[in-house]
Amino acid sequence: MEAVAVAAAVGVLLLAGAGGAAGDEAREAAAVRALVARLLGPGPAADFSVSVERALAAKPGLDTYSLGGGGAARVRVRGSTGVAAAAGLHRYLRDFCGCHVAWSGSQLRLPRPLPAVPGELTEATPNRYRYYQNVCTQSYSFVWWDWARWEREIDWMALNGINLALAWSGQEAIWQRVYLALGLTQAEINEFFTGPAFLAWGRMGNLHTWDGPLPPSWHIKQLYLQHRVLDQMRSFGMTPVLPAFAGHVPEAVTRVFPQVNVTKMGSWGHFNCSYSCSFLLAPEDPIFPIIGSLFLRELIKEFGTDHIYGADTFNEMQPPSSEPSYLAAATTAVYEAMTAVDTEAVWLLQGWLFQHQPQFWGPAQIRAVLGAVPRGRLLVLDLFAESQPVYTRTASFQGQPFIWCMLHNFGGNHGLFGALEAVNGGPEAARLFPNSTMVGTGMAPEGISQNEVVYSLMAELGWRKDPVPDLAAWVTSFAARRYGVSHPDAGAAWRLLLRSVYNCSGEACRGHNRSPLVRRPSLQMNTSIWYNRSDVFEAWRLLLTSAPSLATSPAFRYDLLDLTRQAVQELVSLYYEEARSAYLSKELASLLRAGGVLAYELLPALDEVLASDSRFLLGSWLEQARAAAVSEAEADFYEQNSRYQLTLWGPEGNILDYANKQLAGLVANYYTPRWRLFLEALADSVAQGIPFQQHQFDKNVFQLEQAFVLSKQRYPSQPRGDTVDLAKKIFLKYYPRWVAGSW
Repeated sequence: MEAVAVAAAVGVLLLAGAGGAAGDEAREAAAVRALVARLLGPGPAADFSVSVERALAAKPGLDTYSLGGGGAARVRVRGSTGVAAAAGLHRYLRDFCGCHVAWSGSQLRLPRPLPAVPGELTEATPNRYRYYQNVCTQSYSFVWWDWARWEREIDWMALNGINLALAWSGQEAIWQRVYLALGLTQAEINEFFTGPAFLAWGRMGNLHTWDGPLPPSWHIKQLYLQHRVLDQMRSFGMTPVLPAFAGHVPEAVTRVFPQVNVTKMGSWGHFNCSYSCSFLLAPEDPIFPIIGSLFLRELIKEFGTDHIYGADTFNEMQPPSSEPSYLAAATTAVYEAMTAVDTEAVWLLQGWLFQHQPQFWGPAQIRAVLGAVPRGRLLVLDLFAESQPVYTRTASFQGQPFIWCMLHNFGGNHGLFGALEAVNGGPEAARLFPNSTMVGTGMAPEGISQNEVVYSLMAELGWRKDPVPDLAAWVTSFAARRYGVSHPDAGAAWRLLLRSVYNCSGEACRGHNRSPLVRRPSLQMNTSIWYNRSDVFEAWRLLLTSAPSLATSPAFRYDLLDLTRQAVQELVSLYYEEARSAYLSKELASLLRAGGVLAYELLPALDEVLASDSRFLLGSWLEQARAAAVSEAEADFYEQNSRYQLTLWGPEGNILDYANKQLAGLVANYYTPRWRLFLEALADSVAQGIPFQQHQFDKNVFQLEQAFVLSKQRYPSQPRGDTVDLAKKIFLKYYPRWVAGSW
């Protein structure tokens, strides 16, 4: 009986959004043809024939593509949806042409004539959904994007087979209409919204007010963007996930409705109640369904709907009560506010709350939430399944459909990291789990544009029924496609990276860079790693050895810089350890030598090599923010938002360095001054024979950190110097020391 109920729940979602009219097929085919022209140019695009045919689907709701032709004929790409056709195109480019599509730049040299497809190659996805995004991605990566950048991302999504993704831009403009209609003043609304770089946490009820308000122009531009994003996503046959009301309200609601029943939640992220402690409506309060339905009705009126909505009531916040009856009522209130407006509503819930606070979310509490929504109407994202899956301890989410997600990255940090073995085997294990309700795979990073090998593998797994059989061979082919040519040293370098930085295992694996390089210095910094540093240094040597053959490849230059950055990060840890040991042994000369190399040689060299690539420039990062503005004052405000997120993440360093990046300019003017102040303080302590005072140092260094955030200094947005030459210069200076073990 249980298996029957599970099958019924999964069936609801298998059929959701499946099918569509002939007009939809024509529109989706046209969208893919336009993508081909953008990707390859109009000339090469003429060599491809694209069609969308719903009847091609192996089973209802399961995307399918078919490839044929090539050689003397046009390449035929057919798909059951636009997304399926785009994924088929990507498969042809990847496996037959040796091409590579990536955030950092694509390698699209087509062989002539185009290779023929033997017979007809047909592939069907094993699951209904391939999901993409995390609520936090909207702030860590997307916040300053214009339409041109969004278009490139949606193309990337289509090529990688993504058919379910968040579309949350512009919602504050809708909320503003609702709040005004309820009787709040414009001033009260302005006070409630956070600044743009922190909207993700305002949307989940964690924050309010911080680094706001939102300028009127923000709402106008975001509405425009959202319309274009939705139109483009729908043109491929993707299902956009719109936001819904989760229960959080501005404090000003208590002025308009004095009798309203609200709970003031606890603080979040080391913020005080000036910026956190949100107000949560009681589920039984009559205003709850009114606000929820007002918002959703206005949202649908503006944007239309595809019937899947996201809402997170208790993200990293402990509910007011652990009583199952309360948790069920709170869940029911959110769901019923959706169905009051859209009877076909499906709720997409981030399962992070169950993973983040396991001490609160026991079996009874989890069962209360999952059981409060009809089976098949709650779609759970098992957000961190590659490391800490929740489906295994909740009987497959009590029969509710779920998506196996790879979270991978926290804060949009730089740093080579992955758990490729766990990622490779995870989806199959979830599918084979007893009474599994898995309906898809997903990529849910907090930030993108890093560790592209991890996302290439995860996207491929969305179409595979079993794991990649040989990951070493897979990464070797990945490198050849990425650079446009096979090179033995480059392949060997990638195999070393696979067994080291990309081979993290166990629940402790988190893609959050905690290297001393990007943390506020102290004597208690953790330098432990899960891999052998020798593999990183040897991969660095091998990649440099292949430079004469591969240096014309933009992707190779990016990877060489990224690996050089990683090697310097390792060196910083080693010199820090030596400086700390020298301090503890009161050896001033050794402390000055190690500290001098770290702060006055190594970090400036890192900043210089980062400056050789536009993708690693603070100036480019900040220019994105400034370009979103309509006035100089607004540009300054957006830039400050961006600087806060990269560094202090709050007025007092509340979530200090969580979103750390290694960017030219940030290394020179933020990380380097901190390290110099720290090492000078240690040297003074040894010279004067007094203990180092961490508390006093923290107060002093905060002044440097805050000065960086408030600074108006502009940074170059154009690269300077040659990446290969600068990487080689660092290598020749430090690699021999590593080999000799002489620091």
